[in-house]
Amino acid sequence: MRYTPTAVDGVLVVDLEPHSDARGLFARTFDATEFTAHGLDVPVVQANVSFNHRAGTLRGLHRQVPPHAEGKLVRCTAGAVVDVAVDVRPGSPTHGRHVMVELSARNRTALFVPAYVAHGYQTLEDATEVVYQVSGPYVPGAEQGFRYDDEAFAIPWPLPVSMISDKDAAWPLVTEQVAL
Repeated sequence: MRYTPTAVDGVLVVDLEPHSDARGLFARTFDATEFTAHGLDVPVVQANVSFNHRAGTLRGLHRQVPPHAEGKLVRCTAGAVVDVAVDVRPGSPTHGRHVMVELSARNRTALFVPAYVAHGYQTLEDATEVVYQVSGPYVPGAEQGFRYDDEAFAIPWPLPVSMISDKDAAWPLVTEQVAL
């Protein structure tokens, strides 16, 4: 795997190094030893899948608050998304910055989102599936969300939002939240 740092501290693009032959390809998608060598949260304690019917569906922006660490390795296994990580960690050298990376079944790219960084994505195609490997368990009372259209983040979502949960549409603006 190739690990490429982004403009947000701790967020890395993880590209596969496939081995191809007449049958197709084979590639590792996770290696605890390599992840540790790159300073990434290693234990995978939960795996999730999200299926989205329509292009333009938006999920996020979410994170868990301290001390409920939840690093994520996010990969699109069907269709395509733009995946966004927003640094909302107080005191971080990249606080307030975001990165946007296209993840698709075609490019097989993954994004590592460290604990306490807000995460969300928008589907670019109908019938899109996203899988997550997560370093900590989800704790409902520890969830914090941010508005996808918050001007403080200025995220240029590529499509009009076709679907969003009521909860995600109602998160407060970052200026209305208490720093954690």
